[in-house]
Amino acid sequence: MGKKFRVKARASAAATPSATHEGGAGVGPRQPCPCGSGRRYKACHGSASGPPPTFVARPFEGLPGECDLIAMREIIPAATAPVRLRDGVADAHRAVQLCSLLPMAAPALSRADGGVWLGLQVQHGFGDPSRDLAAVLLKALAAEPGAGVVGLTDAPGEGPRLQDLVVEEPLEVTVHDGFDYWVADVDDPTGQTAASLESANAAVNPSSRLSSVAAAYWTDVGSREHLRWVMPYDEEPLLDALARLHVAGRDTVAEGSRFVGMFRAHGRLVPVWDLPSGTGAEVLEEPAARFGAELADTLADARPLTSEERAARNGLANRQLTIR
Repeated sequence: MGKKFRVKARASAAATPSATHEGGAGVGPRQPCPCGSGRRYKACHGSASGPPPTFVARPFEGLPGECDLIAMREIIPAATAPVRLRDGVADAHRAVQLCSLLPMAAPALSRADGGVWLGLQVQHGFGDPSRDLAAVLLKALAAEPGAGVVGLTDAPGEGPRLQDLVVEEPLEVTVHDGFDYWVADVDDPTGQTAASLESANAAVNPSSRLSSVAAAYWTDVGSREHLRWVMPYDEEPLLDALARLHVAGRDTVAEGSRFVGMFRAHGRLVPVWDLPSGTGAEVLEEPAARFGAELADTLADARPLTSEERAARNGLANRQLTIR
């Protein structure tokens, strides 16, 4: 009886999403789901009911500034970028600024000057960050100028996404040393705003966006420095290319740098390099541009990986971490 039960269980398991979902072969139930949701496999595509229906693995797909938006949302403490609203959006003439973080982690601010600031580092948890941000933006645009904090209290439901509201053009990102931009138009901030500003500034690590390549950000965390680069390429060919460059010894971005792995955020891979203390951002410009060109060339290489390259690729894949 016990043997029959085990056979039946194995047959049942073969028919579950863990075996049939694309990319699910060989994934353990407690490992991250290959779809990029950040959930364990058993709670996502490995569950009998499948993934939550609202989850969008790559929410900012189609936006020219996708990689920079991901960086502002996930890795850069203090940054801003203006966006233009599409014709047809209500109050499309109003100035809208994306902000990595707003005071007290507000989802949005309707400002007295008529502008709207939209906070990116807010996790609403409704499954589609693009839809969540769009809902907050529309709510802020509908509010009276100077209304202050605007946010969501319930799931936004069906409606436009960020791609539907903003003009499709690259983001012009400004990385700040701190959050003083919160009060740039205030003579003497006091009270809760001043306290929030002081606390936020104390936690900021120096960061800078490279100008020679897109969506690559240097940061100094005190004990060491990093380069984190949000890549615009699909995951599988990117892993192949990175493995080839690693085996060839061409995966450095500065003298003494070390490619240490990557994480996945909103459907894109973010390779990370450790840098010697004192490297700074400026010296990375030329080698980063060179690496970017070599990576693009390597992505076009359609030859099968060698055994050494396959081993390197497996090592890279095993060091991935999904944060969103």
